[in-house]
Amino acid sequence: MAHEAISVFDIFKIGVGPSSSHTLGPWRAAQRFVQSLEQKELLSSLTGLKVCLYGSLAKTGKGHGTDIAVLLGLGGADPVTFDVTKIASAIETVNREKTVVLAGRQPISFHPAEDLQFLFTETLPFHPNALSFLATFEYAAPLAETYYSIGGGFVIKEGEEAGGMQPVSLPFPVNSSADLLHWCLKTGMAIHEVVMENESAWRNETETREGVLRIWQVMKECTYRGCHTTGILPGGLLVKRRAAELAKRLLKGRTYTNYDEWIAAIKAGGHSFQYILDWVSCFALAVNEENAAFGRVVTAPTNGAAGVIPAVLHYYLVFGENVTDEKVIQFILTASEVGSIFKKGATISAAMGGCQAEIGVSSSMAAAALTEVSGGTQRQALMAAEIAMEHHLGMTCDPIAGLVQVPCIERNTMGAIKAITASQLALQSAPDYAKVSLDAVVETMWETALDMNSKYKETAEGGLAVNIPLSLSEC
Repeated sequence: MAHEAISVFDIFKIGVGPSSSHTLGPWRAAQRFVQSLEQKELLSSLTGLKVCLYGSLAKTGKGHGTDIAVLLGLGGADPVTFDVTKIASAIETVNREKTVVLAGRQPISFHPAEDLQFLFTETLPFHPNALSFLATFEYAAPLAETYYSIGGGFVIKEGEEAGGMQPVSLPFPVNSSADLLHWCLKTGMAIHEVVMENESAWRNETETREGVLRIWQVMKECTYRGCHTTGILPGGLLVKRRAAELAKRLLKGRTYTNYDEWIAAIKAGGHSFQYILDWVSCFALAVNEENAAFGRVVTAPTNGAAGVIPAVLHYYLVFGENVTDEKVIQFILTASEVGSIFKKGATISAAMGGCQAEIGVSSSMAAAALTEVSGGTQRQALMAAEIAMEHHLGMTCDPIAGLVQVPCIERNTMGAIKAITASQLALQSAPDYAKVSLDAVVETMWETALDMNSKYKETAEGGLAVNIPLSLSEC
């Protein structure tokens, strides 16, 4: 049976908030379009460019920064390295000069208000998150390319296979949790060991370990930054950042000068249930407040759900015992495999499946990973993943004003807590007696996604998005 090869670095991507599907994906699509022009040797003869946003990208694109992402991508900025403090000034320059410098070297007249179109009533059939680039040239026929942002920062060009452009053969191909368990039982390897062996199809083990630790470093920096930044989030909804005040209150005056000392100060506060619960919530809030403020985060597996895994990992780091880099690597590798199973068997796009596809998947990933590093068996880890998703089934995506703020930020706290609870339940249970498998819950999630009304799929046309009496004229 054919399988889609998904790497840990496909599930976990370093990027810029607030959305992996509406910000990072369109950013990457714009970069790919410019690269396409370069490959066709058409960049220098370009005379005109229009960008059309369809479906969910149009309906919630302003709140998600889709227009900003497209302009930055066209200009050659890389979401992994671009200085996020310069986003506002870069966009202001484009609007003032009505020019985009493609790939940072080819200027072209571009009026964002006219040339970047939000087609609110049009949706392309393949996926709700679609954008088209329409180009004209001095010496060549017009060119149109359409890209789909399918969730988690994954981008597919129209006519391209979903598995990507460079298929690889994995030693342990996995499409489902049954496949994964088969390889674990056949080889005696833990889930993270199977994943590490598969990663060898792309790079050597040292490079994989270094890359995973870079992912963890970005998560740490984002969490620390979010726990020390106050103010109001952008977008006009006037949401107040809460993580920094909560962190300060919990630390009760304990001092520190860097991240490691901060972690030590948190540990010094004890292990009461309320204290642990507050910190898990604080970690999750911090990351998604950063995400909402166009900060640098890691898709896990999406930006909207980026706070769950860092929160659970920090819970394990602070309140666990003797947590090493090796354990962190095991956690992230295990989580990535569960995320890839959901992507293959269902979706990780809220525009396709509602919030169950984002917070639900991230909670499931974190639950399995926490169980694995806590000494659970492979079957207990998969049981934890199933429990976490089972209790997110049917969750809608109804962001107020199309912003990744309410209810998105708090939902990350709930996803983190559910992951920890699911892990504890699995560790104290015998999988032999479980009534629901992970594959069954993946299938159910997909069926639920297909049945869900489109207004609950990241359109801001249903649920909280229309029932909260707020003045959103600035949004």
